[in-house]
Amino acid sequence: MKELESNKNISCCNSNDGIKLQANILITGVKGFVGQNLVASLKNIRDGKDKTRNIVIGEIYEYDIDSDESLLDIYCKDCDFVFNLAGVNRPKDQSEFMKGNFGFANMLLNTLKKYHNKCGVMLSSSIQATLLGRYADSDYGKSKLAGEKLFFDYANETGTNVYVYRFPNLFGKWCKPNYNSVIATFCNNIANDLDITVNDPAVELELLYIDDLVVEMLDILEGKEHHCVFDGINAVGNNDGKYCYVPTTHKVTLAKIVELLKKFKNQPDTLVMPEIPEGSFAKKLYSTYLSYLPKEKIIFPLKMNIDERGSFTELLKTENCGQISVNISKPGITKGQHWHHSKWEFFMVVSGHGLIQERKIGSDEVIEFEVSGDKIEAVHMLPGYTHNIINLSNSEDLITIMWANEKFDFKHPDTYYEEV
Repeated sequence: MKELESNKNISCCNSNDGIKLQANILITGVKGFVGQNLVASLKNIRDGKDKTRNIVIGEIYEYDIDSDESLLDIYCKDCDFVFNLAGVNRPKDQSEFMKGNFGFANMLLNTLKKYHNKCGVMLSSSIQATLLGRYADSDYGKSKLAGEKLFFDYANETGTNVYVYRFPNLFGKWCKPNYNSVIATFCNNIANDLDITVNDPAVELELLYIDDLVVEMLDILEGKEHHCVFDGINAVGNNDGKYCYVPTTHKVTLAKIVELLKKFKNQPDTLVMPEIPEGSFAKKLYSTYLSYLPKEKIIFPLKMNIDERGSFTELLKTENCGQISVNISKPGITKGQHWHHSKWEFFMVVSGHGLIQERKIGSDEVIEFEVSGDKIEAVHMLPGYTHNIINLSNSEDLITIMWANEKFDFKHPDTYYEEV
């Protein structure tokens, strides 16, 4: 990598001859929440498990507060990019902020200069460095602002690229609860039946999900980072901005966070999965919540409705997209024999050998579909058609996954008995 120009990202991969160059990456603060997630992603790329990136990872140098200081010299001499995630945010004494957030950054940059290593350096700062509003008297913010100035001065002195990010509230898997993330604390406590305290439900937080952050950090290595300027505490995209930012954040009230988490907690009882659209805060929060479940809650029972014919079990319900169930029919058994005005279903036999019959109400014509787990197919149960499913085997159960377009409502079942 050293033959690349000092002010270039490592992503160009020697495009003239098509050969990708290996990049050795140094991560400080590697045992922290962000560090753990970043290292996991870098290792996936290095080991060929993630082939979506146009970079080749060589050595991953992991450095933390308890590392031998001599390693910093070795790593700074050989690295091609630095993610500086090291910092102090919950010290015993306020003076430790400056020592941990400014002091270490200074040592890191001096070590890079010692070996004339002009590789790019990313700095994790905080929105508190704006020193605006409720952050005006923040010692943590002051230490982060001092660190930012140090990095910008370093860039001016050496011509090196620096990438300074002011993070809002972070959340995601592996974040330590009861520390500095309200999401981590709420997820942990609700998952483990512990109390939470919400002083003002209307408070709105700007939240950045760890996977979105890691995507941006990998984008730096490909020269695709996002730049911005700050309007107060708000990042505004600007290609010429000296700061960098993650474009995807979520502004959510504490009330909404708690509402969603309670729905997630109740899901094993209600079987109802709240709406979790692609890219939504709800989807990211649910993934986070699940990572805090204790062992005894990872598994939960389902109510099986069992009789001499077999069983029927509801598996999952959704708020707007119906429900999924599994039906088990014993050998020779016929189930169904009913029809619906508006409801429609899919029957998908996954094991066994069966026959599905359907007949339009008021007609004598029966349509039939022979089905088998050896060739899994989806069969529509049509509105206005009475239907059944017959186990044709004399020895094996017939197992059918059933999807209905709406949750079953005991008050309005839309289900009427009539033999096919």
